[in-house]
Amino acid sequence: MSLNLFDSKTQSLREFSPIVPGRVGLYVCGPTVQSAPHVGHLRSAVAFDVLAGWMRFGHGLNVTLVRNVTDVDDKILANAALTGVDWRALAVSVEQGFNDVYASLNALADKTPHATDHIIDMIALVEWLISRGHAYQADDGSANVFFDSASWPEYGELTNQRLEHMEGEDVASHGRRRPTDFALWKAAKEDEPSSAAWTSPWGDGRPGWHIECSAMTRSILGEHFDIHGGGLDLRFPHHENELAQSRAAGFEFANYWMHNGLVTVGGQKMSKSLGNGVSVEELFAQGSALAVRYWLLSAHYRTSLDYSTSAISDAVAALARIHNFVKRAPTDAQASAAALPADFVTAMNSDLNVPAALAVIHEHVRAGNSLLDAGQSAANEASAVLAMLHALNLLPEASAEVDKQLADRVESLIQARADARAAKDFALADQIRQEISALGVTIEDTATKTTWSLNG
Repeated sequence: MSLNLFDSKTQSLREFSPIVPGRVGLYVCGPTVQSAPHVGHLRSAVAFDVLAGWMRFGHGLNVTLVRNVTDVDDKILANAALTGVDWRALAVSVEQGFNDVYASLNALADKTPHATDHIIDMIALVEWLISRGHAYQADDGSANVFFDSASWPEYGELTNQRLEHMEGEDVASHGRRRPTDFALWKAAKEDEPSSAAWTSPWGDGRPGWHIECSAMTRSILGEHFDIHGGGLDLRFPHHENELAQSRAAGFEFANYWMHNGLVTVGGQKMSKSLGNGVSVEELFAQGSALAVRYWLLSAHYRTSLDYSTSAISDAVAALARIHNFVKRAPTDAQASAAALPADFVTAMNSDLNVPAALAVIHEHVRAGNSLLDAGQSAANEASAVLAMLHALNLLPEASAEVDKQLADRVESLIQARADARAAKDFALADQIRQEISALGVTIEDTATKTTWSLNG
């Protein structure tokens, strides 16, 4: 069955066909390592990890997932100055925090090019754009270089905007000719460290944000690659500018554009300015990394994902039900694409409809539990669930030996709760359940017994 993906550029569902049969080049805009990761970073990382994983497991494709690191930027320099640390040390430290979070979510990329490692590529690309009449050095004689937006008639094609309707910068700012002309090279400033400037044909300075990704995609994936992805908030101006400068340079660039939706709180965009932000630490304190990954997948990747503490607790409980079934129905079978249910495959091939795919998992968990409760084998259901969990990178991690004292305590509490329920003392039963939950344990009642598992 073919994989259909929503292309943000054409605003249509398109059947995916790789440029090179059997191989996929996927580039996702990664973080600017100025400060700790936020929930939006997590959502993008998981969304495109699922895309890459499904292409590999569901379609047997060889995927190279590239997620860049912007490690030199105005905000990095500003934050480093505020904290009194070297900007390079800040970038390295913040990036490690991102990598730790990505690893915990099973969302690491195959390649992570750094902007500072591709300065030569960026300078060469700027020179090429100037030679083709699509860029110019600033009219004020500084080292600033700008993309000439009026020179590219298709500018605005990604977001379907006309040049005269776009907002831009102050036309008198740094020697630009028109508000929509954007920086390709930024002249060094006196109040910035000299280590953040490189020598170029126009003078010392550093690259603009947009040129970084065009240079890195070309270096890693070539001038024509399959998919460019990122958060919806990057569509304009970042991705619009990437597309314009790359196409103006003569590159075919990306065949498909994909954008994940934003994270909201009560329907409002999560942001520091609104005071409704949630840190990654706060998020992980509410559930395991796998439960957070489950929550990040609970809404379709193109829609908004609303945060609440109850949404996280629901994800914790839902994942525990799945993992409890896996624990109840051990199987020697390895996760195999051949065991994937047809309705799961249909959901995933329909623009990665993961919420529908999760519903299929729960259907098979319920069916499997019913079989086990009836004393029958649930091997087929277990194999299907394992395959689906593998496809979504939600497999339970290999569990360490549970501390015997904890196990004895949990079993004792479960028996006490059963006795209370038998005596119709439901208040006491609820109190015991809360005590079990406080131990970091999830229980699930079946027709014949109560099973339990450690959270995370």
